[in-house]
Amino acid sequence: MAQDQPLGLTVHAMPALDSSGMPAANTRSGRWKMILVLLVCASPVVASYFTYYVVRPEGRRNFGELINPQRPLPALATQTLDGKTGKLTALKGQWLLLSVAGGACDTRCEQNLYFQRQLRESLGREKERLDRVWLVDDDLPVRPALLPALAAATVLRVPPGDLAQWLEPAPGKRLQDHLYLVDPLGNLMMRFPADMDAEGGAKAKRDLDRLLRASGSWDKEGR
Repeated sequence: MAQDQPLGLTVHAMPALDSSGMPAANTRSGRWKMILVLLVCASPVVASYFTYYVVRPEGRRNFGELINPQRPLPALATQTLDGKTGKLTALKGQWLLLSVAGGACDTRCEQNLYFQRQLRESLGREKERLDRVWLVDDDLPVRPALLPALAAATVLRVPPGDLAQWLEPAPGKRLQDHLYLVDPLGNLMMRFPADMDAEGGAKAKRDLDRLLRASGSWDKEGR
């Protein structure tokens, strides 16, 4: 009969714990996995902006002036022409082509509204990815003669003082002199030169075409 042997015990070191009481190696592994997931999700957005801002053909120039750093949409109070209230941040999710003017809408305002409409229509099947927005910065009524051309536009009254803290005109120009571009993430990212004419409109369209192509992998029409 075999003799009984003493029971042998092997002691293994316990895994090191972090401050939360979990194994440190598992915690580090989980963090790296989370970072990788975030990078994968963000990569289409990063790639599209890298393509537009960095990888440019030699000699190519933007007509619009890039806003750096970009400025996110503020949560300004808004009111539609029929009195419905909301927040400016509700416009996120689409490319936005903005104009600013009082309800009386002078000649410069009418020209900007015209170029907004023409630029959007010129995008063809991509036009549903861009909304034209008129921000009315006073309480004056909008002239009835303008309303038919605004049927497909978003018209919102906003506090003028707060708006001036977000938008910035070129030196020596007024807020009302420019068209502004906001990306679908809600960032003000481009300002088109004041006093746009037909030649300027063609150059602005090229900028819009490039941006829409660069963002095509992640931005789709509709909010």
